[in-house]
Amino acid sequence: MNKAAIFQGFDAPLAVQDLAMPEPAPDGVVLRVSHCGICGSDLHMAHDPAFGAQPGDVFGHEFAGEVVALGRDCTQLQVGDQVSVIPLGGCGQCQTCRVGEPAWCSQMTLQGGGYGQFTTTTERQCRKLPAGVTAEEGALAEPLAVALHGVALSGLTAGDRVLILGAGPIGLATAFWARRLGATAVVVQDIHPEARDLALAMGATDFLCTPDAPVEASDAALGRKADIVFDCAGAPPLLAQAIDQVRVKGRIVILALSTRETSFIPFAAVSKEVAVLTSAFFTLREYEAALDALASGAPVAEALVTRTISLDDLPEVFEGMKTGRSHGKVIVCP
Repeated sequence: MNKAAIFQGFDAPLAVQDLAMPEPAPDGVVLRVSHCGICGSDLHMAHDPAFGAQPGDVFGHEFAGEVVALGRDCTQLQVGDQVSVIPLGGCGQCQTCRVGEPAWCSQMTLQGGGYGQFTTTTERQCRKLPAGVTAEEGALAEPLAVALHGVALSGLTAGDRVLILGAGPIGLATAFWARRLGATAVVVQDIHPEARDLALAMGATDFLCTPDAPVEASDAALGRKADIVFDCAGAPPLLAQAIDQVRVKGRIVILALSTRETSFIPFAAVSKEVAVLTSAFFTLREYEAALDALASGAPVAEALVTRTISLDDLPEVFEGMKTGRSHGKVIVCP
């Protein structure tokens, strides 16, 4: 049997149940899931009907595992291969899929199943883990790729001074890439002081917890206004705050996933010609770049993973994360 944590509804906790063993499609594989990260998107899907979750769904899209069965049309993988899964399912044939951007395929779906012992995916969504990369690290490739996409869209260049609002996993991964790609200063700002050590371990040059004077504090830490501000928290007041924190002709990149309304004074942005950009998902090249960074020995797992739990522990931990702040990445080992 295949034990999995099942979504039961918006007012109910996940429930661990036995499902039938999955079978591969002709172009698909069956994986034994080794590690799966709990993503903030999973928490949003379990709380907000806007994301379309249905009872019976199995969440979990940041996962790695072992190939245990192959469809008849598979030619690139073998049983026993250790893989990380790109959770963007597309048709594989359209122009966006062919250029490595399945996020924009009209048939794109977010691949779940990582909260189960076994799941299916397509062969084209799998990437073999490079030598020296563990399955735990393979489960971190997806959030690293999300952050890399945001940094790439920002146009960051060597010497830039960067401010990151929010020290969740995406904010921390953004700090990692900003430093790796040449930012001179990377300041992470959060309302929870306990995130300091994680931020510094992931590459931040400074950490601020100054909820009463966030703009003054970031100006002082950076020595001036930020070249780029990344909103990785999504709280409604943060866009207006970011406009105050960024320089003339600076850029704001929204990476946070939020369905709450926000507001700002347009003149505050227009008077500085601020560019406000949004970032979603990633390209296949960015996912592969994340795996390459892990293969290079970057100690991401040591810095980012703060807790590892069993599948039986998942419902209780997941409920706690809905209402409380969890710093770093929580990994499930089904």
